Amino acid sequence: MEARRLILSEVKNNQIELVTSFMLDYENAKNRFLHKRQGISEFMSANESYYVSEDKNGEAIKIAEEIKATGVKNADAFHVACAILGKCDYFITTDDRLLKYQSEKIQIVTPGEFIRRLEAIE
Repeated sequence: MEARRLILSEVKNNQIELVTSFMLDYENAKNRFLHKRQGISEFMSANESYYVSEDKNGEAIKIAEEIKATGVKNADAFHVACAILGKCDYFITTDDRLLKYQSEKIQIVTPGEFIRRLEAIE
């Protein structure tokens, strides 16, 4: 949990760029807790560096299909596809199945691993 807080703090302080997407908006809209949904939406809007919009859906579908062929679930494949389209270096997740996916296009890491890599750079 501490790593996640540190990442969010670094995003707020413009030390890390946050890429959001139509897929994140879609997933967040399904959150049954209004206060969490609003908080996430406000954080993304206030701190995003780049937004992958729905006009990239065709490209996202192609990339997601390749990812799904490796056994990754549909929604997760679209999240990763949007991150690739957003030219992200990292995709941060705690999903064990998604962490097994390997790609030359993006590094998929846990929050803790991301912080360790970030500290190694500094």
